[in-house]
Amino acid sequence: MEKCTAGSPESFDPLGGDLWFPKETTTEEEMLDYWGDWGCSSEYEPLKAVLMRRPGKEIDDFDYREVRFRSAVDPEIFRRQHDGLAQFYRSHGIKVYYVEEQRPDKPNAVFCRDLCLMTPEGAIVCRPALEARRGEEAAVARQLAALNIPIVRTIVGDGYFEGANVMWIDRRTAILALGSRANRSGAEQVAFELKRMGVELVYMQTPCGQAHIDGVFNIAGPETVYMYPPQVPYDISAFMRKRGFKILECPETKECKEGFAVNFVAIAPNEVVMPAGNPQSQELLAANGIKVHTLDYFEVVKAWGGMHCCTAFLKREK
Repeated sequence: MEKCTAGSPESFDPLGGDLWFPKETTTEEEMLDYWGDWGCSSEYEPLKAVLMRRPGKEIDDFDYREVRFRSAVDPEIFRRQHDGLAQFYRSHGIKVYYVEEQRPDKPNAVFCRDLCLMTPEGAIVCRPALEARRGEEAAVARQLAALNIPIVRTIVGDGYFEGANVMWIDRRTAILALGSRANRSGAEQVAFELKRMGVELVYMQTPCGQAHIDGVFNIAGPETVYMYPPQVPYDISAFMRKRGFKILECPETKECKEGFAVNFVAIAPNEVVMPAGNPQSQELLAANGIKVHTLDYFEVVKAWGGMHCCTAFLKREK
């Protein structure tokens, strides 16, 4: 019988050893090597990169009632105040990336937090609830792809979910809120991904008349929660207290609802930026060890959104 030799049709060229086996690592572990410096699982760890939408022609000529703004806005002041927040971020070493293209009929697209939820493994592209906002997420998905950020899920089907319905407590725990801007289908899609990443979820029902959790509840640092108590369920407050957080209560309804004082952004532990014109909130936070920066934002909040609403976190230090 003829002996089979290497290279003949009957020969077998083995790969050998480790070449048969996959690399057993997670996306989170490989993020920096293959994707970039992205990921978020905190509301207060040092902020390093954000995604924003500088208001374009979409705010120049529109009916504010149709898109559910509180009142008409001055486009130039609106842009200038938004630019002021972006410059504040840059001055504190935070990289600002913009959604470069957006539909001209979507003035609410300035609120990027609703459109993108960053996780330790990449972004979840959200699906807005309101007809006036539906479709904004397409431009955000394109920008995430351009930045080489993994998209771990896009909310699809009959689900709708906006990113401001999640509040990170730590890498292993997050609050997930359901309500007018997050239905069961959308929430289940988000929950599937977060649970897969090892995140325990604490569920909250957003009160009628309140769009998102970050309008009434926010975390300023590793020990401090600021909230508007009439619209935060008791079980959420009790959970945070058991986790060791001090609960500070916003003392002025107007500051919460019109001044968006609770809708601040923590740029580092115990350091926040909030709209000017909220003296009671500023004083209370400062008295409890929180460094507070203020910026004029009175024109932007006419759109029923604050600084946290305008800012999608792309990277926080662990």
